[in-house]
Amino acid sequence: MGPAVSASGLNLVFETNDGPVHALSNVDLDVAKGDFVSFIGPSGCGKTTFLRVIADLEQPTGGSITVNGVSPEAARKARAYGYVFQAASLYPWRTIGGNIRLPLEIIGMGRAEQDERVRRVLSLVDLSQFERKYPWQLSGGMQQRASIARALAYDADLLLMDEPFGALDEIVRDHLNEQLLALWARTGKTICFVTHSIPEAVYLSTRIVVMSPRPGRIIDVIESPLPRERPLDIRETPEFLAVAARVREGLRAGHSYED
Repeated sequence: MGPAVSASGLNLVFETNDGPVHALSNVDLDVAKGDFVSFIGPSGCGKTTFLRVIADLEQPTGGSITVNGVSPEAARKARAYGYVFQAASLYPWRTIGGNIRLPLEIIGMGRAEQDERVRRVLSLVDLSQFERKYPWQLSGGMQQRASIARALAYDADLLLMDEPFGALDEIVRDHLNEQLLALWARTGKTICFVTHSIPEAVYLSTRIVVMSPRPGRIIDVIESPLPRERPLDIRETPEFLAVAARVREGLRAGHSYED
């Protein structure tokens, strides 16, 4: 079984009015199927850019990348991934069920299958009772869970998540971290997750990719020694703190505090 994502010598340079911007430089990375991989680094280090390359939203200027063994373009056309953005981006005039249903309507899926998928993904994110509610009737955390449900509606094996909990308060964030781990365990999805939070990256991940300031390079790839079942209080254990310290050292080594 090949990797879900495989990048080799990946480079991306944006041409701007002020000259070229080197967003990614010589990135080599394999993401195994079923892994939960977090990307952490300072703002502008290329974390989101790498996710967008996987999703065929940005085109690399050098190197190669495959998604499930094919090009990102072919993977996109095959609907091989779901994408969760930083903001929930739900249409306020559509119910929660209607928001989840929209991409299924666009691809021409039959109504009966739409209904079944909406019910299934709402159950996965514990929002079964909220299908007929509107986004403004839900809390920020519930809206993000609805956004995750929409990304899951395609039933793709790969889930790309770009700081989905960054704007939420710590208590809600902790709760959603727990729920996301439970969701990952139930579905077996491969998850690529962008975050600025060291505790979040360590708590969620099987592997943590530490990136440098621009041009974005991989400084370290840390294999987590933590068990897959992780109560929140695992964050107080020596094993957790040791991984967090290694992430912090990697960020310092990459001069993450220099802009």
